[in-house]
Amino acid sequence: MIRRMIPVVLVVIVLMDARVRADDAIPVTTTANIALTSDYLFRGLTQTWGGPAIQGGADYANPDGLAAGVWGSSISERSYPGGAMELDLYASYGQAIDADWSWRTGLYGYVYPGANLDQVGMASRSLNTIEANAALTWKRVTLKYNQALTDYFGVDAEQGYTGDSKGTAYLQLDVAIPLDDAWSVALHAGHTHYPTTLAMPLTDGARNPGYSDFGATLKYQLMGHWSLSGGVTHATNADFYRHTSSFLNASDTRNVGGTRGFVMLQGTF
Repeated sequence: MIRRMIPVVLVVIVLMDARVRADDAIPVTTTANIALTSDYLFRGLTQTWGGPAIQGGADYANPDGLAAGVWGSSISERSYPGGAMELDLYASYGQAIDADWSWRTGLYGYVYPGANLDQVGMASRSLNTIEANAALTWKRVTLKYNQALTDYFGVDAEQGYTGDSKGTAYLQLDVAIPLDDAWSVALHAGHTHYPTTLAMPLTDGARNPGYSDFGATLKYQLMGHWSLSGGVTHATNADFYRHTSSFLNASDTRNVGGTRGFVMLQGTF
């Protein structure tokens, strides 16, 4: 895992040290972050089989509205056979409408180096996913729509579904609430809609992988660049997700959704 995280760490170090400018007249912003979390939760589902993760990334933005970044996290091979790292690459463009409103649209790519379903004897299938997104923000409230331009993390007919998952949509609402100079709360609600279902139902009778997720995170800004966060998430559709099987061993099952908590130590530079 450490060896596969080296490229991400190198990118973070380089961008932490860089002070890029589009030209001498227009300054740009570069930031970097690194974190240790007790559980990597993505849209309400654990990506580390309930275990901890090390994460890091870097972001670039200029006043013309262009932004781009890279971010990486350790993941579980039980969910991503042959892979130990998720690498995200993203870019977007947005503008302020007035003092309260703004918009942003972009592309987001999830890449899993080395991960493929052929690692466990299944038909070759990458889990890499590309999404397009658009967001509208009013003050501290953001409504964002994401739609998969590829199959959604490998879901297709070869995995027992009635069709492919291109077009899977995720709609999310996020609210950031500052409490004082050190404390803040982030609230989240989202819904994932798949355009396909399982051809044969699970033992619980579930066929539709669609679900909603909710979360709340309390953050405390420590001295300097560091912060400490704690949160809780809940994902619905327990019949579908509470007995998820590992790709490495079908008898190894886990509730990857449900109600989950996490703590995170993060540094931003």
